Amino acid sequence: MAASSSRVMLGPLVAAIDQGTSSTRFLVFNAKTAELLSHHQVEINQSFPKEGWVEEDPKEILQSVYECMERTCEKLTQLNIDISNIKAIGVTNQRETTLVWDKETGEPLYNAIVWLDLRTQSTVERLINKTPGRNKNHLKHKTGLPISTYFSAVKLRWLMDNVDEVAEAVLTHRAMFGTVDSWLIWCLTGGKSGGVHCTDVTNASRTMLFNIHTLDWDPELCKYFDIPMEILPKVRSSSEIYGLMVSPHCLCKSGSLSGIPISGCLGDQSAALVGQMCFQEGQAKNTSVLTYLFNCYLLQPVMSDHGLLTTVAYKLGRDKPACYALEGSVAIAGAVVRWLKDNLGIIQTSTELEKLAASVGTSYGCYFVPAFSGLYAPYWEPSARGIICGLTQFTNKSHLAFAALEAVCFQTREILDAMNQDSGIPLTQLQVDGGMTSNRLLMQLQADILCIPVVKPSMPETTALGAAMAAGAAEGVSVWSLRPEDLSEVTSEKFEPQINPEGKGHVTPYTTWRCVGSLSC
Repeated sequence: MAASSSRVMLGPLVAAIDQGTSSTRFLVFNAKTAELLSHHQVEINQSFPKEGWVEEDPKEILQSVYECMERTCEKLTQLNIDISNIKAIGVTNQRETTLVWDKETGEPLYNAIVWLDLRTQSTVERLINKTPGRNKNHLKHKTGLPISTYFSAVKLRWLMDNVDEVAEAVLTHRAMFGTVDSWLIWCLTGGKSGGVHCTDVTNASRTMLFNIHTLDWDPELCKYFDIPMEILPKVRSSSEIYGLMVSPHCLCKSGSLSGIPISGCLGDQSAALVGQMCFQEGQAKNTSVLTYLFNCYLLQPVMSDHGLLTTVAYKLGRDKPACYALEGSVAIAGAVVRWLKDNLGIIQTSTELEKLAASVGTSYGCYFVPAFSGLYAPYWEPSARGIICGLTQFTNKSHLAFAALEAVCFQTREILDAMNQDSGIPLTQLQVDGGMTSNRLLMQLQADILCIPVVKPSMPETTALGAAMAAGAAEGVSVWSLRPEDLSEVTSEKFEPQINPEGKGHVTPYTTWRCVGSLSC
């Protein structure tokens, strides 16, 4: 992103590490204007050792962070921007992805098990079978979550049961567990030489080991999964100084990031909630990266009766109250695009999908339920599998492309309906962000199918922005004010529904799609 030499005297800057499922980015923002000044992105490789298994290399993840930092520092220097003005760094990450490492050697003991991995399905079935009435919501009163392959506790249990190195490290008190945020913060603050082992409330609330009422690890939950509490990271707020950058790898060719506080930490969806400035009850946002998700901001935890999750939205300071969210997670959204590109080869780039779908403007009766990793909200059925149906001799790749976009929108509609029922606060518009928001056809389809406006910010990097805001606002940093009157006005584009909600519009296709989806189970 271009920046002129007049920006040399910019005042305080705040950086964000955005470590997602498919890529890592490092971004630097102006703390006074929220302007994105520079960034760099590196893709992350995924491995699929067996059907349903998804893994990533923790060392590759860490190295990608170092590379993004170095390249971004070089770009800032080329723009005559003083790197010493970076006052804080925030971290946002793919949630639930599970790692275990040796605190003495600093080495990972196995690959990171990614959030959409299904290898724990038998573990989940065994756990549900031993609950009264085989109730998958047996722990929900404490966790806000169903017992599911999605969450970290069952992935950690699998590692302890199936990886000898992990089991031995646990027995010899050398094991450390964490989600991606914990791994990065520990490494960046010194690793085996005094690194800080912590997580924040938003990431902890996705493990099934965390009590969302007490805001701490729950001894009964840990006993239920037979996980020793000593391997768990310390739970902190989403905005406070956790430690300082001390790794030698943080010395960039174009300047030093050593000594800068890491002072913000949020799971990716919570970070986007902050970046969208959803600070009032009844607001919702939808991140269309790999998880299509709503967060409905709530001051007290509300348990869903319609298949949604109750999760911690954020806690912006040690002495600040926790805020909660209702959330509907779909395992596959943006990954549909990747599947059409990598597995079927019908597009070469993600931008081609919109052109292909727009060329026909209809799915022509083709329906696509992309349950590649089971169905998440509101069904929570890990054994479900994907379906494409309604094919005729006339159907071609353009119709399939349109059906894929409709599938994303239909999944969102299901969750929106559930959220309106649970919260009692009907949503009047939906704020969106993430990679898929560049697809204008998708945004218009979303508005038509939901029958409410869809609002897209002009600056799409709201996830990283949220992490930067939390870091800059932390006590001891205080270069970014979160008071409503001080927040920068966000420019946006609004997609209004173009179909009369009283008419048929997309109602019949939506109903048909739901019927098809029930077959996938």
